[in-house]
Amino acid sequence: MDRYEDLPALPERIARMRELALDLWWSWNKQARHVFRTLDYPLWRATAHNPVRMLRVIPQATLAWAAADPAFQAAYDIAVADLDQAHSARRTWWARTFPDLNGRSIAYFSAEFALHQSLPIYAGGLGVLAGDHCKEAADLGVPLVGIGFMYPQGYFHQHISAEGWQEETYEKLTWADAPIEPATLADGRPCIIPVPLDDRSVLVAVWRVRLGRVTLYLLDTDLDENAPWDRELSARLYGGDRETRVQQEIVLGIGGVGVLRALGLTPSVYHLNEGHAAFVVLQRIREFLDGGRDFDAALAEVRRTTVFTTHTPVPAGHDAFPYQIVEKHLAGCWGTLGEHRARFLALGEYDNGSGSQFNMTALALRSAGAVNAVSQLHGEVTRSMWAPIWPALPPAQAPVTSVTNGVHVPTWISTDLSGLFDRHLGRDWIDHHDDPAFWDRVLDIPDEELWAVRSALRHHLFAFIRERARALWTDHRVSASRVLAAGPMLDDNTLTLGFARRFTGYKRPWLIFSDPDRLARILNAPGRPVQIVFAGKAHPADDTGKHHLQGVVRRALDPAFAGRVAFVEDYDLHVAHFLVQGCDVWLNNPRKPLEASGTSGMKACMNGVPQLSIGDGWWAEGYNGRNGWLIDGHAPAHDESAADQADAESLYRLLEGEVVPAFYDRDAAGLSRRWVQVVKQAIRSVAPAFSTRRMVKEYVDRLYVPAMR
Repeated sequence: MDRYEDLPALPERIARMRELALDLWWSWNKQARHVFRTLDYPLWRATAHNPVRMLRVIPQATLAWAAADPAFQAAYDIAVADLDQAHSARRTWWARTFPDLNGRSIAYFSAEFALHQSLPIYAGGLGVLAGDHCKEAADLGVPLVGIGFMYPQGYFHQHISAEGWQEETYEKLTWADAPIEPATLADGRPCIIPVPLDDRSVLVAVWRVRLGRVTLYLLDTDLDENAPWDRELSARLYGGDRETRVQQEIVLGIGGVGVLRALGLTPSVYHLNEGHAAFVVLQRIREFLDGGRDFDAALAEVRRTTVFTTHTPVPAGHDAFPYQIVEKHLAGCWGTLGEHRARFLALGEYDNGSGSQFNMTALALRSAGAVNAVSQLHGEVTRSMWAPIWPALPPAQAPVTSVTNGVHVPTWISTDLSGLFDRHLGRDWIDHHDDPAFWDRVLDIPDEELWAVRSALRHHLFAFIRERARALWTDHRVSASRVLAAGPMLDDNTLTLGFARRFTGYKRPWLIFSDPDRLARILNAPGRPVQIVFAGKAHPADDTGKHHLQGVVRRALDPAFAGRVAFVEDYDLHVAHFLVQGCDVWLNNPRKPLEASGTSGMKACMNGVPQLSIGDGWWAEGYNGRNGWLIDGHAPAHDESAADQADAESLYRLLEGEVVPAFYDRDAAGLSRRWVQVVKQAIRSVAPAFSTRRMVKEYVDRLYVPAMR
């Protein structure tokens, strides 16, 4: 914990800037962001919107000016008052709806949380979902506590070589610049707990992250007292071999419960976000055994109070370990559970076709009283895929429900669009954003104003892309061809498709290039051009995904496409905001039914970026015929080659016959009324139904509260 360094002293009049900076609530509060932007806008941009870093390097003269300036003081006072309100438990949705559950809480375990780019402890969609879940719980007053990892090296930074190959580099977090504080015990000492691993004990330090009413506790093994190999356990996200992975998951599950106990927290419900945290079950059964219950009663109580969310429709995507590895590293964890060791191991027994192993998802499925998939279609896939867990039941009756994912609207809605909503829906529109009837008012927004905002957001995107391309040239000294592939030749007024997600085979990033000649005609059509912006990372171990990524980079350099294809490297939350807000169409073409839900298209649609997608994941229930376009080649799913060919044909036909004409058919004022109607329908249908406000309320009503009661 000696790596922590408190922020410098601030002038007394603005001393609570420290609180504002260290509470990531500011990241979705316009007034708080306005305070930091006003304080020093060039520094705000230079620090990548990181107020902790800002306050470390800002000149004292600037702080003195701020403390004496009446206009700044007024903005600061409003932000501080909003912060106090954001910490109050009174008058929240939870307090009004469940007054009888005062004092109860939910522990939410996840291997990653995507909260802000200043805290890079996330890899992709699972982390973004977890971060948005916690933010919404904070807004609603849901008494949720997050448990995760503090990864000093985070996830990798992506660099593209001259040959178009992804290269990974890891950068150690500058602890002093992160929005974290040491978690402390009741007596003020830092919270550090031992976790048994194999025949030794590993010390785990705990960091606290504030999110308004919600607190996250992040586990960290990088302590001087630990052996070098144990210090590396929490070094980076999804790193290392199987042995490292199982040890990480023991620390997360068993150590996470230990942290809650050390901090005096006794949650009523334990929510496991994916199987990575399933060892929570072991520790909780052991606690009940220590309290005098037998194994069956302990397991029943754990089931009654455990919620499990599965996100992965691919069997190989679920963590499974050989029994000898699990038994080796659990050697010091059994305690009173030791005599029931065989029964516990049986909870995780599963054969997914490669022999029986200890499967973390199987453990969670057998130990949770409430299990949910993350879209309706994913629910069907999950019930079928895991049918052997419940051999006495037909697959359709397997006890797996669905809570379709959502995204945190205040985080993802653009400032420009939010201002438009303020003017036409009322400044309190955010309080009603899960009400479908409320969003009917979007239809009354003048077409000209919405068109102007969408055009401005596209301009913001290309200014950002050109700035990144310039940095590649000036800061990284890459070749001219790499700069060209980054998109500086893209045009601000051209119909722009966005494709940004993890690069892996089933997401088919190559699909739109299936017929290069036809695509070249679409992209270079006289008077009606189209361009495509790609972004995303391949997993370091996924060479197939890296080859697909390399193929896209090479297409960006192909003269046949005349500078109309670009790849933006090092995709993260910061890049994602520009893409989901600034593109015109969001392209998504996974191989059905391998996308559990997807959330990037939700963010795009509620920003007025209609989705052009396969009917998989959330789009299977989100598409209504007016709010975007459905790619469907009607080929049998079992014939991958035929499905790829048919889906590519469907994609081209939609672009040629519907998408491009809708964008470019303009009236005398230069406005496409037809396009604006699709934009309005995308916002109107997606904002309420696929927000985390709807999602978290559904978790509360259907899963959390029944477990509490």
